Amino acid sequence: MPKAPAGTLYRGREGMWSWVAHRVTGIGIFFFLFVHVLDTALVRVSPEAYNDVIHTYQTPIVGLLEVGLVGAVIFHAFNGVRIILVDFWGKGPRYQRQMLAGVLIIWVVLMVPFMIRHLSHVFGG
Repeated sequence: MPKAPAGTLYRGREGMWSWVAHRVTGIGIFFFLFVHVLDTALVRVSPEAYNDVIHTYQTPIVGLLEVGLVGAVIFHAFNGVRIILVDFWGKGPRYQRQMLAGVLIIWVVLMVPFMIRHLSHVFGG
């Protein structure tokens, strides 16, 4: 089997996992926004039903889902910037692995304090 020429963008390694994670987080964010629009529109139909729905969102399970949502948004945003750099910066393909490492580092730096604060409110009161 011939070896992939040097300088190609995707070789099935970090770039491919980044591609998959970007698509999965994008779909997750889309479905969240869809549900958010629907439950917000419910206030015009029945304020009582809206209040019931909002009350169900104040559970620990939804609190954990919120951590996933914030994680997805942060990864999707910074990985999107990385993809723009890979596509439009001349040296982008050469540094895509390092940029992905930077995205993951930024993700951890932002997520750890958020998780500590958010989960302390969800489970601690």
